[in-house]
Amino acid sequence: MGIAPLVGLSDVIVDLVSTGGTPQGQRLVAVEHISDISSRLVVNQAALKLKRSLIQPVIDAFATGGQ
Repeated sequence: MGIAPLVGLSDVIVDLVSTGGTPQGQRLVAVEHISDISSRLVVNQAALKLKRSLIQPVIDAFATGGQ
């Protein structure tokens, strides 16, 4: 998708970025900031009780920022 403007397939790209490394690596220029975003994890209460061992690592990753 990052190559689309370079080969004339699109005029612009809307991209979700956290560091800005991808657009810079593709030699793209940000022309407008649309909105700040955040991630949310939604877990069904029953699943959390029944499948906690599978879900807990995901919860932990969110809590530590994936580190």
